[in-house]
Amino acid sequence: MVTLVIGGAASGKSEFAESLVLAAGDLPRYYIATMQPFDDECRMRIQRHREMRAKKRFETIECFTRLEQVLLPKRGVVLLECMSNLVANELYSPDGAGDCAIESIQRGLEALRSQCQELVIVSNEVFSGGSSYEGDTLRYLQILARVNRMLAQQADIVYEVVCGVPVCHKGKGRTT
Repeated sequence: MVTLVIGGAASGKSEFAESLVLAAGDLPRYYIATMQPFDDECRMRIQRHREMRAKKRFETIECFTRLEQVLLPKRGVVLLECMSNLVANELYSPDGAGDCAIESIQRGLEALRSQCQELVIVSNEVFSGGSSYEGDTLRYLQILARVNRMLAQQADIVYEVVCGVPVCHKGKGRTT
């Protein structure tokens, strides 16, 4: 099963996505982290998140690009966070897929789905604040929007988290 959890900044989407993984029971839990540690602040944030998730029995797997190369030790539940970082990494990192970012992400998602029982994907909602962006920012947001649409189409369940409240738009999701 694939679940997409989308929302704006600080909407509560990450906490809700984690609760979905925890509700899946005693299966192995994998957290695929896509944020690159560019500076000390990022490294401290990553370490804090690792410690929080370790207490919840998540095994963290860092993957900044080339999601298709992730090999899970056992079938379990995967929390992939966050597509906005993965899209940026694929577009702009020297190790990324560049103009083939969407195709690379699609291959990675197919590879992950074949290895896990459940996949929960977190992404940022885009364009609700308007669309007057230029240059590469606009290109990035347009690609992220295309990836989000692709994910929503392929997902069994789609949630939008607004002010901490999950709203199910597709499938038979949990309502809280």
